Amino acid sequence: IKVMSIQETLSHHIKQAFQALYNATLETVEFQATRKDFEGDITVVVFPMLRVVKMNPAQLGEDLGKHLVEHVAEVKAYNVVKGFLNLVIADSFYFNFFNSVKDHKDYGFVNATEDAIMVEYSSPNTNKPLHLGHIRNNLLGYAVAEILKASGKKVYKTQIINDRGIHICKSMLAWKRFGNDETPESTGLKGDKLVGNYYVKFDQVYKAEIADLVKNGVAEDEAKKQAPILLEAQEMLRQWEAGDEETVALWKTMNGWVYDGFDITYKNLGVDFDALYYESDTYLLGKEFVAEGLKTGVFFTKDDGSVWCDLTDEGLDEKIVLRADGTAVYMTQDIGTAIQRIKDYPDVGGMVYTVGNEQDYHFKVLFLILKKLGFDWAKNLYHLSYGMVDLPSGKMKSREGTVVDADDLIVEMTDTAREISQELGKLDGYSDEEKENIYRTIGLGALKYFILKVDPKKRILFDPKESVDFQGNTGPFIQYTYARIQAILRKAELNTESVMLSAVETAMNAKEKELVKQLQLFPEVVQQAASQHSPA
Repeated sequence: IKVMSIQETLSHHIKQAFQALYNATLETVEFQATRKDFEGDITVVVFPMLRVVKMNPAQLGEDLGKHLVEHVAEVKAYNVVKGFLNLVIADSFYFNFFNSVKDHKDYGFVNATEDAIMVEYSSPNTNKPLHLGHIRNNLLGYAVAEILKASGKKVYKTQIINDRGIHICKSMLAWKRFGNDETPESTGLKGDKLVGNYYVKFDQVYKAEIADLVKNGVAEDEAKKQAPILLEAQEMLRQWEAGDEETVALWKTMNGWVYDGFDITYKNLGVDFDALYYESDTYLLGKEFVAEGLKTGVFFTKDDGSVWCDLTDEGLDEKIVLRADGTAVYMTQDIGTAIQRIKDYPDVGGMVYTVGNEQDYHFKVLFLILKKLGFDWAKNLYHLSYGMVDLPSGKMKSREGTVVDADDLIVEMTDTAREISQELGKLDGYSDEEKENIYRTIGLGALKYFILKVDPKKRILFDPKESVDFQGNTGPFIQYTYARIQAILRKAELNTESVMLSAVETAMNAKEKELVKQLQLFPEVVQQAASQHSPA
């Protein structure tokens, strides 16, 4: 729905007034919010108009104010302070606006155009469960995707799953040695937890082997390379790359367990994906474009045969894209994956990558290389960079003592909501099942709001207790206010759709006017949040 804002309405009338009063054409009108100490709802800045008509700014303000009050129904009164024309807008304007939008569930949203954008987030390794950093990543990526959708873009949500490499072989090897064929079913554990336990097990054995070697006189650096369990994991990776049947079968099984576990976490967080990419499919992509780039002079070869891109003119350094032995680096496969995505989704004209700020340099380089390779869409790539999430010390340490498990945090949020709600007695009279559902909703609302209200680039100190406060700028405060409004409407037995507010029957309270002004800003805020990629 398209509703003319007060700015658009006034702009139109002020340009007409200029024509009538001075026989002059005004291109644009500048507005600002009226200062608190003056009467008015919106202020017209007169100074820029002096370029069109040469006269005293206060007099110009007087002329315009008088003309608007006489000719424009929406303008009730005016006052002039130096070169500022403060206008008092009639309640009827706000009532009409409110009546026109109140029944539209998607007010402020724009219908999708053909313009598509791909948003990547999550992108985990498959050797352990998701952690607190993934929670910020998922919530941020998902929120930005939904905001872009609301702003009128067609959106594909995607992730690249890092399902290959030495890290997954470590879990596989430890399970093969110590697992006694246990499965998520036989242990009752989520698949990602089970596989994560074997990653930890590998690490324990690896450290013990290093200690043994050091005791027998091997230098520590050498011991780290020579530990038998690491050599065996490296051999396993070679077998996987060679397509060894037994290794590939175990890899598929264990990754399958992890995906089942991830799916539960995603469902609990309320995020989803439209397209999945796997590193095992993409790690060989990109090489053909290196060959292409060598022909066109984007890349150059060093004496040892390795291939590089020289970005010194752009203020960056030289970046390797192919090792001397012909194997790819991460950059190569990121180049290949980006190009593959556009092939798979030809309507995509840009991409957003939700990745932590330790990768800022990597994405600067990636975007530059794609531009140099001549891809038109490369100018529409955006790195949604974000800061770390820290916890107050002593909160929620995991087995290794550093990483906070995502599932554990979700459970802790529900527990915190339960504890605080019971203290406040807010849910007396509900059944136990209803209460548990509400605790989960409050806990997750608290988590999401606490994380999304902070500018993505800033570090967050996340305190579960503080986030579940029912007062202040928190998720539960908003949820509680919403619930109270619903209760008032139920008690009033009011059918809001049939009610039309009228300035003839009711005067508008100052607080109500403020609220309607905020509602008017909503479409603009959606567009700003989309262009800045910031839910905050």
